[in-house]
Amino acid sequence: MERKFNKQQKLHIKTGDTVKVIAGDDKGKTGTVLSVDTAKNRAFVEGVNIVTKHVKPTAAKPQGGIEKKEAPVHISNLMLVDPKTGEATRTGRKAGDNGKLVRYSKKTGEVING
Repeated sequence: MERKFNKQQKLHIKTGDTVKVIAGDDKGKTGTVLSVDTAKNRAFVEGVNIVTKHVKPTAAKPQGGIEKKEAPVHISNLMLVDPKTGEATRTGRKAGDNGKLVRYSKKTGEVING
């Protein structure tokens, strides 16, 4: 009997990273990653992909109205910003000092904390 494992792939961005949008309506914008949805490969980025949501009046918000909030962006449309140069860069993984994998910038070789 053959078993299939749904192995979760590692993503190149994490919560708290500074990223640049490389495709879509918000191309060129940078922001901080607020959260990452690993199941859908999407991330919420501060100030990027703002959508308007109509809110019905409730006890908590008796006024109701129109809210602006971030919508998720697909991770393939995001690139990590190099901490040294401030430019978008590809990332790689290598063994760090303690043997654990660390991310590094392909442009400068700088280790990315996080």
